[in-house]
Amino acid sequence: MRNTELLVPASSLEVLKVAVIYGADAVFIGGEVFGLRAKAKNFSKEDMIEGVKFAHDHGVKVHVTVNILAHNNDLEGVREYLKELKEIGPDALIIADPAIFMMAKEICPEIERHVSTQANNTNYGTYKFWYDLGASRVVSARELSLAEIKEIRANIPDDLEIESFIHGAMCISYSGRCLLSNYFTGRDANQGACTHPCRWKYAVVEEQRPGEYFPVYENERGTYIFNSKDLCMIEHIPDLIDAGIDSFKIEGRMKTALYVATVARTYRKAIDDYKESPEKYEANLDWYKEQISACTYRQFTTGFYYGKPSEESQIYDNNTYNIGYTYLGICGAPNSEGFVEIEQRNKFSVGETIEIMKPNGDNVEVEVLGIKNEDGEDMESCPHPKQKLFIKLSTTPEEFDILRRKEEEA
Repeated sequence: MRNTELLVPASSLEVLKVAVIYGADAVFIGGEVFGLRAKAKNFSKEDMIEGVKFAHDHGVKVHVTVNILAHNNDLEGVREYLKELKEIGPDALIIADPAIFMMAKEICPEIERHVSTQANNTNYGTYKFWYDLGASRVVSARELSLAEIKEIRANIPDDLEIESFIHGAMCISYSGRCLLSNYFTGRDANQGACTHPCRWKYAVVEEQRPGEYFPVYENERGTYIFNSKDLCMIEHIPDLIDAGIDSFKIEGRMKTALYVATVARTYRKAIDDYKESPEKYEANLDWYKEQISACTYRQFTTGFYYGKPSEESQIYDNNTYNIGYTYLGICGAPNSEGFVEIEQRNKFSVGETIEIMKPNGDNVEVEVLGIKNEDGEDMESCPHPKQKLFIKLSTTPEEFDILRRKEEEA
């Protein structure tokens, strides 16, 4: 059995710390330039330095995305950015463009080079090509089945690692190379500025009747013809390991800390349980599914892993998420009076029952006993998003515990 890395996304320094504490073996992040998530908060140089140090202090690796498809006017900026990354010292760079790959090999050869899924890596010949150029890992195209990945594993060098997405949003376009956003809005998905047109409503226009829009109804809410379900492989850890995948990658560099903590914690336990005992993994399947369903998600699919997806992998009736829990905030260390500082993310009130989510898998139901603002004044509730508060609960949480509230209708 190969070593299995759990690779978790982080949109910010706060989320990186959560990913590390809740079970990641490695995190992947983007800087402020040259990554494919321009709308994510992303990392300043200072945050990246602190994030790399925090991760390394906890034995966790950091991978940085430099995965745009570059134009001529990007190249000089990329060169300077790679020099900065050399100083910062992440463990790997995720790269799609051959020019950027060769620049990284020249400027910071000591940092591993991983080939992004954007590079359309669909066969073992491609894997060998990148290996010969110095890649230590290739990210599989999302269009591959587990049988194809297993065949790739059998035909590539043993020290070339395979990374595959195992959870999160799916892109309608082949290996994520979408042109719709650029065509409709002038914002290039391959330069990191995707507007997600796959999630929009569409209508049909007949050639002889321009300006007349005919909705394609699936129900009274319209249709979303490009809208995929989210990938979820929590029930198939044995098959992923058997295929020879080295790194299990979670999608979601624009997700909340609650989402990242929930998914990381659940997959961490599932992987560890299976490696300890396949019977233990099987016995805990219901718990894994229950925890994953507490996330914000769009309904689940296994994508291409067991062959070409059926129509059931698409969502035609709406673009809404299923919401199990509302994210309230991350706990700081408790003070001598048992109050903990949080930056509030959604409203809650004194007397309300909420839940403490712990990195070890425990979920503790508690009552909110008190709320104080930064001036020490008592408050009945916290109406202002991102307000710094001090709260007291019926059970005192620990630093990095997450507070959430279960919603009646998920």
